[in-house]
Amino acid sequence: MGNVELLTAEDVELMQSLAQRITATRPDLVNGDASYGELAWNWGRGHVDHNATWPRRLWFSGGELVAWGWAQLPRRVRRNDGSVKDVTDASLVHQVHPDHAGLIDDVITWFDATAGDVERAVLPGAADEFALERWAAHGYETDPGALGDNGTWTQLNERDLAEIEEPVLPAGFRFRTAEEAGPAAAVEAHLAGWTPSAYTLASYEGVRRTSAYRGDLHVLVEAPDGTMAASAILWLDEVNKTVEFEPVGTHPDHRRLGLGRAMMLHGMHRARAAGALHATVACLGAPGHPRARGLYFGVGFRELSRDAPLIKTAG
Repeated sequence: MGNVELLTAEDVELMQSLAQRITATRPDLVNGDASYGELAWNWGRGHVDHNATWPRRLWFSGGELVAWGWAQLPRRVRRNDGSVKDVTDASLVHQVHPDHAGLIDDVITWFDATAGDVERAVLPGAADEFALERWAAHGYETDPGALGDNGTWTQLNERDLAEIEEPVLPAGFRFRTAEEAGPAAAVEAHLAGWTPSAYTLASYEGVRRTSAYRGDLHVLVEAPDGTMAASAILWLDEVNKTVEFEPVGTHPDHRRLGLGRAMMLHGMHRARAAGALHATVACLGAPGHPRARGLYFGVGFRELSRDAPLIKTAG
């Protein structure tokens, strides 16, 4: 029914196909980090350094992928500021097609066996009541830290692209694409908005190698002095005519100038020209993290779904 191996680029494409099929009918059941764009982004940027700690299992029915689990085991992460972060728990990214909901028990059993005796974390969707019941039956509980006022739970936001406001940049700033500006500029733009980060030129090359990446939909804002002041990657799902923004970031020295708003609007115009009719973007949902949510709501996004963080202690 399935097999245990390390995650590959070919697996990611199969997993994206399942995300597309679920998005077409129940977008609220697409789990956090299991969407079309998140899968490409997370695998692309991390597989060079962390693939050895990324086992996966796939479940098929009639030759079609209907469920999968991607375990992210304890590992060491080196960041661009010289710091090192030791990840001591195991986390799971997963998806089960609603027509095969019963497979969630197989996914949970596989994850517990694969992770071993460490703390385990998972992000099922809050709308997936059946899955939440099964996680609870296997000993998983709500993560109180993730759900606090400054917690790490996320929400997915959406809007249609029928009418889009025209973007306005401050004088001297201009829009670029990664295709035009090149790899060094694309990496500079990301690090400016997300330091400290483990992102490198090798990470970006991994992202570029994913089949979903398009350099013309990787938008940047260049400051008058040539600094890359903001960036966003847009992942176009042509099947569902929807585009996902991930990641989105602005240089700390250029915040509160309206760059994020202008970039989002510019990106939506580019996405619509490429065939998208709908857009999504995720953000932290807790009250203590209002900035990104305010940006996205300010350009017309509204909540579609949210995750329900769960943990299971070691032992």
